[in-house]
Amino acid sequence: MAWLDFIKIDAKEVFLLGDVFDFWFEYATVIPKGFIRLQGKLAELSDLGIKLYFFKGNHDMWVFDYFKKEFGMEVISDELIIERNGKRFFLHHGDGLGSGDTTYKLLKNFFRSNFCQWLFARIHPNLGMGIANYWSGKSRLANYKKEGNQQVELEEAWVKAFYTDLKQKHGGFDYVIIGHRHFPISVGLNDGSTYFNLGEWVNYTSYAVFDGEKVFLLNFDEQNIEA
Repeated sequence: MAWLDFIKIDAKEVFLLGDVFDFWFEYATVIPKGFIRLQGKLAELSDLGIKLYFFKGNHDMWVFDYFKKEFGMEVISDELIIERNGKRFFLHHGDGLGSGDTTYKLLKNFFRSNFCQWLFARIHPNLGMGIANYWSGKSRLANYKKEGNQQVELEEAWVKAFYTDLKQKHGGFDYVIIGHRHFPISVGLNDGSTYFNLGEWVNYTSYAVFDGEKVFLLNFDEQNIEA
């Protein structure tokens, strides 16, 4: 809430790159208990004229049209390619990108299927949310510890391979920004573009801001710009 109050002063657009909720499912007449203050704050930003974007993450992939109807927030299922002030952006939650990870990609396609969504909707919310909370307790973030140089090296190797394929498919970008991998980092690439992973809010309270010219990776607690 404090961060949203902080950015609403001068933000024009806000991009929430997924896994905002530990779990989310929209039944036909039911939404998960809790999160009302967050929804109210997002509605306040929308009323101020700030454009909101919500990217489906692997924890909240079952967001449908509730946020769009309630406060006009655009829901993005996969990537979003945009241009702002002459800068080209590739935005994505980040799950299932790059080569490999075939098992997860198959599971993701199944979980996103209409059949799987219909099947889960048949489960009473009390049981459905219980199952979801159980699996969330086994997620990597629930058992996550901050890592150092080894994590940075793995991230740099992954993004350079991923960006090569991305550039062949979509052309070059000034900024590639994702959030799935939970480690705040920026990586300069050979063609002058920059990759950002936003990290997450549990350990880092990290986020990125575009000031019209450059993107900076910031920490809300300290407000230090990370080069």
